Amino acid sequence: MPTVRRIGSTRFFFYRNERNEPPHIHVEHAGAVARFWIHPVSLASSSRFRLHEVRRLHDLVTEHRREFLEAWHDVFRS
Repeated sequence: MPTVRRIGSTRFFFYRNERNEPPHIHVEHAGAVARFWIHPVSLASSSRFRLHEVRRLHDLVTEHRREFLEAWHDVFRS
């Protein structure tokens, strides 16, 4: 599961077995997890993050969307 970026103790990553899904990024911090679709950026799922944290993560995914999308294509390139 390649880590794409760390911001503080928040990790943004992919699972290698998700090639057949639309581009998305997983986020993990202090036992909480979320998944965001990359284009357009939207929350796919979240567990244990508070609403204000999800909003902050949405902003971070939006800010780094291009990097995450490029990494997705690099990892899952056929």
